[in-house]
This record gives sequence, structure tokens and C-alpha cells, in this order.
Amino acid sequence: MGFVAAWVLVCNPKKFRLEEMLDDGGELTSWSVGRYLHEMREGDAFALWLSGPQGGIVATGQLTGEPFWTDEDEDDSYWTKSPGPRHVVPLRVGEWLETPIPRTWFKDHSEFLGASVLTQPFATNPHRLTEQQWEALVGEAERATADTPDVQLSEDDDWDLQPGDEIRRVDLHTQYGGSRQGGISPSKTSQNIIFFTDPRSGEQHGYQDLWESEDHFRYTGEGQVGDQVFTRGNKAIRDHLQDGRRLRLFVGSRGVVRYAGEWILDPNRPYSRGRAPSTGGGEERQVIHFHMIRVGAAVTAPDVPVGTEYRVEDETTTPAPAIPSAPDPARMGETLTRQRRLQNALAQQVRDRGLRPLSPMPTDPAFDLAWRDDDTLTVTEVKSLRVENESHQLRTGLGQLLDYVDQLNERTPQVRGVLWVEQAPSENRWLGICERAGVILAWPGADAKVWQ
Repeated sequence: MGFVAAWVLVCNPKKFRLEEMLDDGGELTSWSVGRYLHEMREGDAFALWLSGPQGGIVATGQLTGEPFWTDEDEDDSYWTKSPGPRHVVPLRVGEWLETPIPRTWFKDHSEFLGASVLTQPFATNPHRLTEQQWEALVGEAERATADTPDVQLSEDDDWDLQPGDEIRRVDLHTQYGGSRQGGISPSKTSQNIIFFTDPRSGEQHGYQDLWESEDHFRYTGEGQVGDQVFTRGNKAIRDHLQDGRRLRLFVGSRGVVRYAGEWILDPNRPYSRGRAPSTGGGEERQVIHFHMIRVGAAVTAPDVPVGTEYRVEDETTTPAPAIPSAPDPARMGETLTRQRRLQNALAQQVRDRGLRPLSPMPTDPAFDLAWRDDDTLTVTEVKSLRVENESHQLRTGLGQLLDYVDQLNERTPQVRGVLWVEQAPSENRWLGICERAGVILAWPGADAKVWQ
């Protein structure tokens, strides 16, 4: 289909509190118009212009019907003053731009020379755009949002939400970046790709997400009209492992959302193609189904490498936060520091022997340290020991190692587990327990078996 028509709708933030509506999780579904009433049609394109010094084009989308009359009884608390009876046009926002296209861009672009949106800024909505103007505007929007710039990853992930935590979406993006609208939101200020699943609104747009199990989730890519392609958010998800970015899933899309943990694409089958209707039950189109695995669940693909460059642990003593079940926060912080110091020292031993220490990647189980020697992969769990917690630490560490080794057996020819503790256990029976389980129990000065 050729070009139909395109319009600019202007929003004055002094009259309509658009930012407040978005912060509250509201959805823009119509806008006031006063001219071209018999020319606007369903399917026409539009861009929303936010006036003011910090404004510009903030969204694009499509009209979903023709203008109609509404009276002043319509309840809309975001108007600073009731607009009264008026014509409005129904619409659907396809994309909210993370960075507005400013007025200066229009002034400097030859296609917009003499355009009414510049020469008649206070004229009644809407402003008409030519085909060339619309193509230029869409091109600028795509350049601004097509690719998220490289993010400098820090050694420590600053993410502090736990699965099940709830947060207002506006606060989520204030803290971690990304767009406050849309289903996939790559951050430009952190390594996170934040994405949302919401059966209340998703299915009407053809987003048929599916929980296949607790640890496996099928997620439909973004794009409400036409075949979905690997651009923007879809590209960010597809390439997240090679880009070193983390996928953070939330349930809900507006208002308060709930964190559902970190995920990775299934290395065996990262995505597939399917069919789904367009928004509002329109024509079927091709969609992308991403196949995801919860981080920590077993990844068994044999060609997925294990580990990445070792991340040195921060040994600074920081007392753990006080919680009712914590007997002594300062003591807990001291224990963590001792464990990190022990782990970093082991990593240095690995280097001194000409080997390369490894930290886990998102596709790996959460071991503390690993290294390869020929065809053998050694994974370790590091534990500090005190008299009062010795049995607990050894039981926990042994169970973790057995899980790590089992998960990695499919991905490496030979894998062994080392439980590395800071001193000899007070009970010798632990040496026999670990030996029967196929795990090496060792500590500084008693590590001959580790290096054989």
C-alpha cells in the first residue's frame, strides 16, 4: 500500500499533563482535533509533538478511526482545564521515543522549510505532513532508536531487585534507564534490557507469550503491524549474549510491575517464527518467538562455552543490611570479605600455574571460579568456615558443586568440582563425604589434589 496521509498532533504540557499520565501507567488513545476532519482516516500515520523548550516529537503511531464528537462529560483528570465539547480522533501509539526529535532538527531540515508545524505553531490540530516529510521524520526516529550504544559493563552488577519485587515502571526506568513505554526497553545507561509481559494488553496486539515451565518462557517480539524483524528491541534481545547484556523480565506493562528474574536465550533454539494477528485482530503477520531460560537453570547445549574473564571480587568489608534473621550484620560482612579474599587468592594461584581463571557467564551455573587444563574443566565453590557455621557451609558448598558439575557435564568432555575452604574442617569425616561424592575438598596448604 502506498502513502496515505500523515499528521502532527501537538500537545501543550501546560494544558495536558502527558508526563504525569505516562508515569501513572496511562495510555493515550485519542487526541483533540479541529480541522481536516473529513480527511483523516483510519490507518493514517501521526507523530505527537510535545511543545515547550524541552519538547519535540515524542511518539509515532496510527489513527484507528475517523474524528468524532465528544462532550465535556468525558472524565480526563490530566487536563489542567476541561477542554469542553470537541472533536477527537482515536489513535494508537506505536512507539514512544526515548529521546525526542527536537524542534531544531525540523528547522535545519530542508524538507520542513515552510511547514505549518514551524510557521503556525499555535494553529489548531492537526498539521499535515507530506510523504517526503514523513519519511524524513521516520528515518530520524529510526536512527535515534535503532541501536542502543555500547554500554561499559562494570565488574559488579548494580541491579538490586529480587524476583517478586514490585516497582512503579516510572521508578524502574529512572533507576536503570530505558523507555517508559513499549514491551522491550534496552537501557542506554546500564547493561540491562528490560522487557515486559502483560496478558491483559499483549494479546490484543498479537503478543502471545507462553510460560512453558517455571524455567522456560516463550516471548513474542515487538512490532504490532506487519512482519516482525530484528531491529531495535528484537535485535537487542537476539544479540544480548554476544553484547554482554542482561535480560530482565517484568510482569505487567503499566503502573506497578513485578520483577520475574533474569533470563537468557536458549542456546539450543534461541528463537522461532510464528503467525499472529495484527493489533485489534487485523491481518495475520509473521512474529518472532524468543525461547528463554531462567538464569540458573541448566543449559545443556554442547557448543556453548563455559566461563569468561575472571572478575576480581571486591574485598572491602561492607556489613550486610540488618534483617530480623541476621544475628550480626557486621559479622556477616566480615565473613563475606574473608570469602572474597580467599577466592581472589585462589584465582591468583590459577594464574601462577599458567592457567586462566574464569567467572560464570549468564549461561553458566553460578560457580565462584573455574579454569581449564587441557580437556578438564574445574569448577569451584569457595566457602569461609567458622566453628558455628562449618557444617552448614560444607553441606551447602557440596550440594552446589554437585549441581554445577551435573549441569556442565553436557557441555565439556570432563568436569570436576573443588570445594575450596579457608582451613581444615574440624571433622575429618568431611574428607570422606566429599571423596565419595566425587568432589575434591581442599584449602590453602592442602591442595595437592587440586593441581594433579
